[in-house]
Amino acid sequence: MPQDFQQLDWTDLVKEDCRQIVRLAVREDLDRGQDWTSVSLISVESRGGATVVAREQGVVAGLLACQLALQEMVANITWSPEAEDGDAVVAGQPLARVEGSTRDILTTERIILNLLGRLSGIATLTRQYVDRVTASHSKIYDTRKTTPGWRRLEKYAVRCGGGQNHRTGLFDAILIKDNHLASTAHRETDNAEAEGVGKTNPCCTPVAAIEKARAFIEAKDTLANSGMVVQIEVDSLEQLSEVLVATPDLVLLDNMSCDQLRQAVVMRDEVDAKILLEASGGVTLSTVSEIAATGVDRISVGALTHSARALDVALDWSM
Repeated sequence: MPQDFQQLDWTDLVKEDCRQIVRLAVREDLDRGQDWTSVSLISVESRGGATVVAREQGVVAGLLACQLALQEMVANITWSPEAEDGDAVVAGQPLARVEGSTRDILTTERIILNLLGRLSGIATLTRQYVDRVTASHSKIYDTRKTTPGWRRLEKYAVRCGGGQNHRTGLFDAILIKDNHLASTAHRETDNAEAEGVGKTNPCCTPVAAIEKARAFIEAKDTLANSGMVVQIEVDSLEQLSEVLVATPDLVLLDNMSCDQLRQAVVMRDEVDAKILLEASGGVTLSTVSEIAATGVDRISVGALTHSARALDVALDWSM
């Protein structure tokens, strides 16, 4: 089985992206000033406490991000989590306790809740998808359809919800899509016409593209040693039949019906069962179980990150 895509846990890279997001959030909220409401009403010596609470059922993600955010903001606050990222929570359940400077608690409140609500919403939606495919061997994967700047954090939230991470970016896997093939063919046709030669580019064929990608990886030690995955997108069974002979690591089956997906699994098994099949395109909570039952190995769902609703979380003042 080929090496999988990089799976994002709470690593230094995720932490650094979180710090960048917090810096932007602080600039949005405070610009070069202060929280003038709190400064005008609350004395600098005032201390207090509050509880971060889930207002609805879900899966929590972002508690570690909140703790890091308070550190980045140099807030005079003690953060005491009462749950862990990945935990299923119910409405009214305390998630964390904050104590310290009243001004700092009030100033950091919205930034903390935005982080926690957004990431918990992704984890919650992911868990719903994961739960609907437990009767199969299919796994739920995310996509690159993420909020700009938030990708690693959002993919971390997918992991908290029990999902898997597809490639992080363009740098860590090869995914040959229809536009790669189309643009290569177009460019070569233009060149041929300019030279007055009626030739076509062999690299615009799916098999040739796979072979060229593998050769490119093998020629670069850093890529060859990384076990980089080679995946290609197809949108018909005819295309699938063509690419299977080149034994890519994965084949993305784009917008195929369940009948087509079942046929694709049979075709794959006849050639090489180690080639992984990924269903993608228009997957919803109402269709994901039927898609998983076709026997595909993976189901990628853009909605995990581009359509997740924020989980309702709040900060309740207690002292």
